[in-house]
Amino acid sequence: MIVGRRAVTGGLLAGMAALGFPGTSRAAPAGSGWAVYYADAEPARAFEPYGLLVLDSRTHPPLRPLKDRGKTLLGYISVGEVETQRPWFAKVKGWGILDQENPNWPGSFYVDVRDRRWVKLVVEELVPALLRDGFDGVFLDTLDNPPHLERTDPKRWAGMTEGAARLVLAIRANWPRIPIMQNRAYEILPRTARAITHALGESVYAGWDFAAKRPHLQSDEDYRFQVDALKAAKALNPQLGLYSLDYWDPDDLAGVRALYARQRANGFAPYVSVVELDRLVPEPPP
Repeated sequence: MIVGRRAVTGGLLAGMAALGFPGTSRAAPAGSGWAVYYADAEPARAFEPYGLLVLDSRTHPPLRPLKDRGKTLLGYISVGEVETQRPWFAKVKGWGILDQENPNWPGSFYVDVRDRRWVKLVVEELVPALLRDGFDGVFLDTLDNPPHLERTDPKRWAGMTEGAARLVLAIRANWPRIPIMQNRAYEILPRTARAITHALGESVYAGWDFAAKRPHLQSDEDYRFQVDALKAAKALNPQLGLYSLDYWDPDDLAGVRALYARQRANGFAPYVSVVELDRLVPEPPP
């Protein structure tokens, strides 16, 4: 299943009235929620409801006011792709380890995670750069791509899934105390669950249809697979925090409440937003 920076899979659009979620959710206590935000316009006070924040490595609000408010800050790294606007793009392209462009996110190219130069760059340059900037830890994105490539061409991409797992383990070995959130990449979770602190399921129940440009519901099979994979990771590492990120129309308050209720019932810390992740979408009041 191919996924991009803020990934999704196929499915049929359905009205939230058809979801049949039980009850309504209670808003999380102030400071106990979490959010993903890839922009820099919001003031520090806007983040009061959130204790954990995933922010872009370059375009983000000032970090010091957030840290002074006790927030845990994770910096974004795309470890299965390289985007043209990243300062290291030219170097990696020169190594000849970039492949096809992600069709959902133009300008972002799959990278060969088996290559030792890429592992070294991530572990010795990208991670420490985030920590120097003031982030507490890292958010690892696009790790679904290596298993996808290996499935589509097993001969050419043999070992990509294992390479993705080794990359996560290398980060942990070199940075034993930082928080690490892994996005999806369920194939490698059995290997990495004990090495990470947070596991994120993106588009667990509600994802984004890039062709139709609208949110959609995942199939029952895909939804159940993701829930089971996250819970299995928790069984391997009881200290692992489980998180969900779903996409829906923020103006559909009943629908957003229903998503929060469903994911809390699964034991996840939920967040519901827009696919661009460039705005904060507060949880609706009960």
